[in-house]
Amino acid sequence: MGSGFGDTLAARVAARESQIVLGLDPDPEALWPGVHDAADTPRAEHLQRQNAEPRQHAEQVPTTPGDRSTTRRTDHAPTWRAAVATRVHCCALIDATGPACVAVKPQLACFERLGAPGWEALEAVIEHAHQRGLLVIADGKRGDIALSARAYAQALFERLRVDLATVNPLLGGDAIEPFVTVARAAGAGVLLLVRTSNQGAADVQDLELASGGPVWERLAAFVAEQEAAGVGEWGLSDVGAVVGATQPQHLQRARELMPRAVMLLPGVGAQGGRVEDLAPAFLPGRAGGLITASRSIVGAHLATGGDPAEAARAEAERLRETAWALGDR
Repeated sequence: MGSGFGDTLAARVAARESQIVLGLDPDPEALWPGVHDAADTPRAEHLQRQNAEPRQHAEQVPTTPGDRSTTRRTDHAPTWRAAVATRVHCCALIDATGPACVAVKPQLACFERLGAPGWEALEAVIEHAHQRGLLVIADGKRGDIALSARAYAQALFERLRVDLATVNPLLGGDAIEPFVTVARAAGAGVLLLVRTSNQGAADVQDLELASGGPVWERLAAFVAEQEAAGVGEWGLSDVGAVVGATQPQHLQRARELMPRAVMLLPGVGAQGGRVEDLAPAFLPGRAGGLITASRSIVGAHLATGGDPAEAARAEAERLRETAWALGDR
């Protein structure tokens, strides 16, 4: 067995004594109190580095089908402010909870909706997480084939330099291969969607195949097919799976089908999943399962009161201790 991302992950989990992943799903309208004010100075510094004021974009808009175009000016300053506030919020979250976590998981859509400023904020957040010793999981659920799949993978692993990325395997094996190839070349890993945490997952993933077994088990087979080539010294593969914590009854079977896969376990906290129900994920070792939580950490102060950073830190540490104890059973 060679060394791959499974070894990187296992070593990081052991060093930080954590399997907790901080989900970053920032809503510019629901950031921590004071973040927008705190963003003023970083925003000014950012714009100075760009040597430009907030730009106006000129769009040619036809007034009627037969008329010539007229110019509409669109002020992008609110987008810049939202992007900088998002960056400040996410970096504050990382600083508060990072010691209790092993990774962060930015939801790409939350940054991409802010356009170019959002992409720059994403890059800054990823760099900040890496500086704090955290791995980064890009949650974009990308899926395509050939040239397009490779382009997605290059953007994630070569441009953003993330450590893991979620990938949609429903297009089949030829959609998975480009992501795995690019990830391995970058020393990174891939997480295939297998049985997700959302309520509607049953609409497709639990359907029975004519050959027997549900769809999600066939998706798990894609993961298993990739395991042999990417298993490292610690016994974990660099191709893992997303398996929702909201349906823990599937975990035992999922582990049987994917004995060496790292499982990303979303759904703890706000979606109703419980850390205590996730023990089968850790059968290959503590790094066999990564527990992701977002709203329950970010919004902990709403339930407990007090400073948002202190409440988030306490909740992340509580989750870390609970998950780590499962390895002693």
